[in-house]
Amino acid sequence: MAAASALVLTGCSSSGGDNKGGDAKGDSAAIITVNGSEPESGLIPSDTNEVGGGRILDIMYAGLYYYDAKGNPKLDVAESVDTTDSKVYTIKLKADQKFTNGDPVDAESFVNAWNDAAKFSNARKNASWFSNIEGFDDTKDAELTGLKVVDDTTFTVTLKSAQSDFPLQLGYSSFYPVPKSAFDADGNITKDYGQNPIGNGPYKVADKGWTHKVKIEMVKNDEYKGDREAKNGGLSIVFYDSYDAAYADLLGGNLDVLDQIPDTAYANYKDDLGDRWINQPAAIFQSFTIPERLDHFAGEEGQLRREAISRAINRPQITDKIFSDTRTPAVDWSSPVINGFSDSLKGKDVLTYDAKKAKELWAKADAISPWTGKFQIAYNADGGHQAWVDAVSNDLKNNLGIDASGAPNPLFGDFRQTITDRSIQTAFRSGWQGDYPGLSNFLLPLYKTGASSNDGDYSSAEVDKLLEEGVAAKDVEAANEKFHAAEEILFKDLPAIPLWYQNAVSGYSEAVSNVTIGWNSVPLYYEITK
Repeated sequence: MAAASALVLTGCSSSGGDNKGGDAKGDSAAIITVNGSEPESGLIPSDTNEVGGGRILDIMYAGLYYYDAKGNPKLDVAESVDTTDSKVYTIKLKADQKFTNGDPVDAESFVNAWNDAAKFSNARKNASWFSNIEGFDDTKDAELTGLKVVDDTTFTVTLKSAQSDFPLQLGYSSFYPVPKSAFDADGNITKDYGQNPIGNGPYKVADKGWTHKVKIEMVKNDEYKGDREAKNGGLSIVFYDSYDAAYADLLGGNLDVLDQIPDTAYANYKDDLGDRWINQPAAIFQSFTIPERLDHFAGEEGQLRREAISRAINRPQITDKIFSDTRTPAVDWSSPVINGFSDSLKGKDVLTYDAKKAKELWAKADAISPWTGKFQIAYNADGGHQAWVDAVSNDLKNNLGIDASGAPNPLFGDFRQTITDRSIQTAFRSGWQGDYPGLSNFLLPLYKTGASSNDGDYSSAEVDKLLEEGVAAKDVEAANEKFHAAEEILFKDLPAIPLWYQNAVSGYSEAVSNVTIGWNSVPLYYEITK
């Protein structure tokens, strides 16, 4: 874990109180009501790459590691993860662990889940996370020959190339185990399992607890004995249509914890909540993506238009006026709380507001092919994004002289589906909330050719090469040098338009205590008492 330990993030926080609430004692059977969003699809770990489903997976499963509040990796199911060359890893599990249905959490539960995730015909969204394991093939079905079961509690992983941060990734949900009962006769996880998932973590889904597009009820898993043992009786995760509605419920005493205060409340939330608010840096990067397949956004013309759009946006004004300084204008492609963050990368000036330069660049693009149509930014209306999308659209109207507007989709799950199936025909809100606390996590899943969250289908052989070299580097410093070089190319290509870094701005009710927001802006639900 030497490499992983070197990659942890640090940060600071501010709040009206001590980030913990009041009396630490509480009812161990109490249900904590929190906000969430309907998962995009079934709750299969390797097929979930969005926040709503991800936070549910993280509390109902225990992986080899978990991440503490500051992003430090901590052993969970694993007893040890050892390597001498960063290429072959031996993973030993703690004995006598079980899923909530009684199936054993053993070496096969990991190996079978990872093989299912990597199998080409299964088309799992997170398949690329396994691409460095020997045997992975993104063109046809193939077994991960790099996975070997040694005994019930031991398996080995052989990578195609050395990867110093591999252990750090193993706390991410793609690598969670799956019980034997989830698989069909061909060794594939069934579709039904995604609607009736069985975990091994601090919580489990209550009987008939998932009411789609309404809420999901979780209850404490008494069989879990890890460090994240729940101090409450369970969670009621309510799927709100808007953060404004959730905030109203928080003020009315109908919601215990709100992970994101809406921008409409930024002027008043400190007065509204007294000492029950938290404002701290988080590993969240916000942007919007312009797929190259859209008219006018390919080749030289597209490059000119992307830079023009980026320079036409007054980020400091938007973060000040709309977000009341709960956002910071972006200067790179990651987050200030991530090891490897740099504010001195070559090409970052493309993010500087310059209306005159923006007009000049747009005119050069028009000389190649005159602009036609309108420019829209799609977003999910249930996520509190309308204000900034309207502000960005106004900047584009005023500075480029084009018809620009937002294109709202009522629900996050439906919005994500149009992106996943590539039916969306506009630019769209994007960004990243860290899966694990390393710089590579903000680059590889988003910008490597064919990566799981490369929703704009960006492809650059040069970027791919630098990312691969960074992953295989001998240490973190050498890796970050390669990643910085890749970021500088991204500033030229602009597959997405970086906007700002997002703070975790959260609130909680008078009924709860021990509220902590983690490094990735998600509350540590298992610590909350009531």
